Amino acid sequence: MKPHEHAQPPQDYSRYMDLKEGWVDRRIFWDEAIYERELEAIFARCWQFVAHDSQVPNAGDFVTTYIGEDGVIVSRHTDGEVYVYLNACTHRGNKICFADEGNARRFTCNYHGWAYSTAGELLGLPSEHAYDPGDIDRTQWGPRKARVASYKGMIFATFDPEAPSLDDYLGDYRWYLDAFLDNDEGGIEFLPGTIKSYANANWKFGVENFIGDAYHAWWTHDAGGRAMMGGPFPPYDPSDTFQASVNGHGWEFALEGVGDIAILGSQEVIDYYTAQRPKMAQRIGELRARLFGSLASAAMFPNMTFLPGIHTFRTWLPRGPRKLELRIWTVVPKNAPESVKQAINIGCNLTFNPAGTLEMDDGENWEGNTRTNRGWVSRHEKLHYGCGKSRQIEHPELPGIVHEGQFNDANQRLFYQRWADLMNAKSWSEVPQRYTPRYAGRPTR
Repeated sequence: MKPHEHAQPPQDYSRYMDLKEGWVDRRIFWDEAIYERELEAIFARCWQFVAHDSQVPNAGDFVTTYIGEDGVIVSRHTDGEVYVYLNACTHRGNKICFADEGNARRFTCNYHGWAYSTAGELLGLPSEHAYDPGDIDRTQWGPRKARVASYKGMIFATFDPEAPSLDDYLGDYRWYLDAFLDNDEGGIEFLPGTIKSYANANWKFGVENFIGDAYHAWWTHDAGGRAMMGGPFPPYDPSDTFQASVNGHGWEFALEGVGDIAILGSQEVIDYYTAQRPKMAQRIGELRARLFGSLASAAMFPNMTFLPGIHTFRTWLPRGPRKLELRIWTVVPKNAPESVKQAINIGCNLTFNPAGTLEMDDGENWEGNTRTNRGWVSRHEKLHYGCGKSRQIEHPELPGIVHEGQFNDANQRLFYQRWADLMNAKSWSEVPQRYTPRYAGRPTR
């Protein structure tokens, strides 16, 4: 069986949740067999973020990352294209690149010296005369390549040849992404440097926090919020706040325009975006200009998350059911003055890095969420995800499955709906479409 040919699911994963009633079974955050199925049915199947154009601008530039637990190299070749392929020698399987990023003409395995191009082709092997004619066809022995596609500078990859196009996979979530990626003609860039940290927590806890858990901020981040803003979060007001979900991707948000930006603690950044707002409205519309910078958080299924106004961007890489590797970058508007970029970077690192005023609170909670499942009785209990079950609306401008109220479990329920749909499906043709897109085949800006 080829990697993209999925076996019959070993069980019905819908039994681990009742999303109409509003609960999820705790075993999905602990069980080894469920995790192994996630690697096959979700991570080997879905499009995942692997790099941004600004990280690999020149021929030979590369970064290494993971799709699930499969190590990959993301490199720009001399033809200008970006290639993504397994970071593993096809001879005995050792890594062919141990660096996190850099520039290279080729990648060479430490063990026997097999060498590969930046397009993932086997170039040559030492003492090739030891091989008889017909022993090896080098064109057939490059590392396995992934499909690659990009959206407004964001590079994604999937190993599943049957996966839908990236545009179809994103669907109307593109409308929301544009508010982050395309609110200025220069777009965004990633500042140099990647922060890596590890937590003894299930990867889904981090993603579900960003996809729709504004509720925790007022309690968990009270002290950190006071430190950054000089006072507490304002009392929660549900009016003009929403959660929106498309294909398991989600964005929860207010529309006041400045909540997340204010958390950076920089008047210079607030002034910059206040001046930019009219141009932003002209480019992406009044509603999305108010959406960007508001108190908000967002995630793309399965494991990419960001805070649009705080400018932290991250991927949650699974390392077993009870451990994750978090990779973090600061993202800035490419055309912003250098002083604004640095103010954003400072504010971002004061709040959302492993030693930040807000990040530490979250990590401790997620480790606790995971660790309590060690108990057999605890593990077989349910977790409540029922907040806001009856608040679904049709909005004239907001695409997706939309619920009113930022304090709401709606996006988390729809994230787990997508999770169960993929876990139960043998192929993409069996994955239900639960939303009819407004922008199918059309640009969203």
